[in-house]
Amino acid sequence: MNTDGHRLNTTGSSVFISVHLWLKSVLLGFELAGVIALLTVIGVAAASWCFSRGYVLYYGDAEAHLNIARRILDSRTPGPEQIGTAWLPLPHLLMIPFVMHDPWWRNGLAGTIPSSACFVLAGAFLFAAARRCYGSASAAFAVTLLFALNPNMLYLQATPMTEPLMVASVAAFLWATLWFRDSQSILVILIAAAASDAASLTRYEGWFLIPFVTIYFFWIAQRKWMAVLFAALASIAPLAWLAHNRFYYDNALEFYNGRWSALAINGNNVYPGYHDWRTAIEYYSAAARWVCGWPVVVIGFAGALFAFRRRVPWPLVFLLLTPLFYIWSIHSSGNPIYIPDRPPYSWYNTRYALGVLLLASFAGGALVMLIPVRQRLIAALILAAIPPAIWTFSDERAITWKESEVNSKARRASTREAARFLAAEYRPGDGVAFSSFGELAAVMREVGIPLRDTLQDGNAPEWLGAVSRPDLFLREQWALAFSGDELSMALQGPFGGVPPSYQLQKRIQIKDHPTLEIYHRR
Repeated sequence: MNTDGHRLNTTGSSVFISVHLWLKSVLLGFELAGVIALLTVIGVAAASWCFSRGYVLYYGDAEAHLNIARRILDSRTPGPEQIGTAWLPLPHLLMIPFVMHDPWWRNGLAGTIPSSACFVLAGAFLFAAARRCYGSASAAFAVTLLFALNPNMLYLQATPMTEPLMVASVAAFLWATLWFRDSQSILVILIAAAASDAASLTRYEGWFLIPFVTIYFFWIAQRKWMAVLFAALASIAPLAWLAHNRFYYDNALEFYNGRWSALAINGNNVYPGYHDWRTAIEYYSAAARWVCGWPVVVIGFAGALFAFRRRVPWPLVFLLLTPLFYIWSIHSSGNPIYIPDRPPYSWYNTRYALGVLLLASFAGGALVMLIPVRQRLIAALILAAIPPAIWTFSDERAITWKESEVNSKARRASTREAARFLAAEYRPGDGVAFSSFGELAAVMREVGIPLRDTLQDGNAPEWLGAVSRPDLFLREQWALAFSGDELSMALQGPFGGVPPSYQLQKRIQIKDHPTLEIYHRR
């Protein structure tokens, strides 16, 4: 009788635990659904505002990312080679379904849709990671809002830049590491490796994370071979990119030291922080203050102190790795950051400091744990409202938007004038040769000329023949070149006594911008 009673009590306890866990999972599902809905509203509203004002393609890199995605399929020589070398492929691959729709390519919406979706995913994974770390929905909500209401993040998620996808990958990666700590599941190892590969195919800081996470997994894993499995799976993405560069460019490190690498673009220019650790740290820290806003920096610092007291160091260590990578890049890899209050008093690569936003937001949420449970939701809302309130009453604008606006004025004016001229003169099927895909592809986009009707330096070997002997191999009716570049020089011939085949129709001269020449075949 006592045995039966004991079994009955055990069964009842098991049922109670199962019901409790089920209710808890349902509650977590509702919390996450609510967060996703809120993030969607915030992201769509910000993207619509930026799109309606034409800000989506202000960044030159945003324009290039959009057109690279388009040329993978829409090209005279379509295929993997059109992905290029310096920029990693995943952002471009995700844009393909959208960019092949002509109206969305021409107005830039093809780049906004996946970026805004990644913003929502980033916030959702950040919430889930903070919920698991702090054990508090209110603290996780504060983390999510500190991240999602930042004006620089809101601007970048409206553009075809790589930051939204990278942030989503890093947030998913963090969540997976915390889940594995609690579950020791091989399924979670596979999820962590997928998040790592996504990060590594988006930005190079993803490569930097792999050894540190491997060490962490080896430390916490009950079965050490799981850490080895993670390392093997996470290495697939970097190895694939090295193979891509080796196959198409005969140099596995083409992305690092090739023609379009940061080292080559920067040349021998000595900038603040180059081979100077102290200055590199100073400039990155100053950029973080501009990008995050000083209230978030202060909140994050205070939260980090409390989080370490509660012995939750791993998420903060993990999120600190990205800022450390960029400080290293400033010091050693030809990647400067310029900010308006330090020499040379300009704007360049300020978005690299966005990594601090994730760290500060996650750390700042820990402050909610200081408040009694019943007041935590109100405390989270107040904490998250402080930074945007100060942004609203400040004269400072989102520095990433300002950088894109200042640095693109001349380029946008040149592109607009060239597109206006070509739209009036071009006839379908004429064909266009142009010398700089990164900038002049924007003219094709604005006019609506399919890239398969163009010839550019990504269409080797036909391009090589065209610039070496345009009198024999260049048949396009129109050609766009910057004064003095290889196409400009080739078009001015003659070769073997043959007069030039192309006549200069228009020269576009904009202050602080290379002179653009438009030629027409005789």
